[in-house]
Amino acid sequence: MAKVITTDHWVWHTSTVPANKDEEVELFVRERNGTPKGQERKPVLMLHGRSVPVLPGFDLRYKDYSWAGALAQAGYDVFMMDLQGSGLSARPKMNDPRNVNPAQQSLLTPRPPGFTPGTPNYPYQLNDSYSDWDELHTVVEFIRELCEVDKVAFIGWSAAAFWMGPYAVKNPGKVESLFLLAPIFPAKGSSNPPASLPVPGFPTNLSTKAGLSSPGGWGGELHCEGQREDGIVDVVWDALLKSDPVGSVWGGIDGLSRFRSFTRWGWNETTAKQGGVLGGSVPVLIVYGEYDKQANTTNANPELNFSVPELYKAVAGSHKLMVKLACAGHSVPWEMQHGNVHELSKHWLKHLKVDGKTNGVFDMDTAGNLSPAP
Repeated sequence: MAKVITTDHWVWHTSTVPANKDEEVELFVRERNGTPKGQERKPVLMLHGRSVPVLPGFDLRYKDYSWAGALAQAGYDVFMMDLQGSGLSARPKMNDPRNVNPAQQSLLTPRPPGFTPGTPNYPYQLNDSYSDWDELHTVVEFIRELCEVDKVAFIGWSAAAFWMGPYAVKNPGKVESLFLLAPIFPAKGSSNPPASLPVPGFPTNLSTKAGLSSPGGWGGELHCEGQREDGIVDVVWDALLKSDPVGSVWGGIDGLSRFRSFTRWGWNETTAKQGGVLGGSVPVLIVYGEYDKQANTTNANPELNFSVPELYKAVAGSHKLMVKLACAGHSVPWEMQHGNVHELSKHWLKHLKVDGKTNGVFDMDTAGNLSPAP
């Protein structure tokens, strides 16, 4: 078993977020390095989605749930990054409770003291695709220099696809491979930024413990006995609060978990096909749960009409695979199928194949057995 060394890095970055443009900020990056002595590093970068920072998502220190830990034990040098507005990275404009989504400001009781609900004093969405791609680039360059490598393997969950997918298309010489878990993909989404940035709105959204497991969220995706371990909601919520020292003391006994608002574009069927990069020089594995209602939607608005199978179809190259997990939802890193996701990712990183193949669509049962999809 590999000896894993954990190091927290604070990576300097010149911000391109409109709220703090040109300021020097720190991006949080945790490294879990399991590289055997005398061997070259094999770096992997893991990136979070919309509302869950990297530590609760990828390094949940509970039983065998840490995905990053499993990869490090397999000999990889694993890096996890928080974008600005998430987790332990800089959170511009978010520490002012007046900048919370006005529809959620009623949750800010009884704390923070003296807060009066009202219009945000920074009335814009916080991040955008430009700033997120810039931050991803800074961390990729940090890893390439630290590990003395040309390429980094990417693993992204959920909305991470918005940043990792286009980045890989534009920088194939820096991306070894792409593993997307439950990727959000609007096939007909916009290719271009809005006419004016930043977009009106507010910087900060709030999550509650009750909302985490509600029927409208995770709870609505539970359809198998034992799909979610008893007590895991408490563990996940505690990890979320530890990634948000400010939000954790807002809003009463259970605290709140804050997540950023962002404007995104440039991730659609046009991008996925561009230059034949995805599935070509950058092999792609797509994995999702059969009960995932967040990554697969039906919506008249093309920006909110998401489909994982449409992403597989859109990838132009032939080195592409897709696996559907039985008895799993969007929160599969915290469900019973998490161990099979760990094993699948280790196999992918080593062989860039699934069941010996470099192309195809598969189903995986709860025992980890693969079979070609009907």
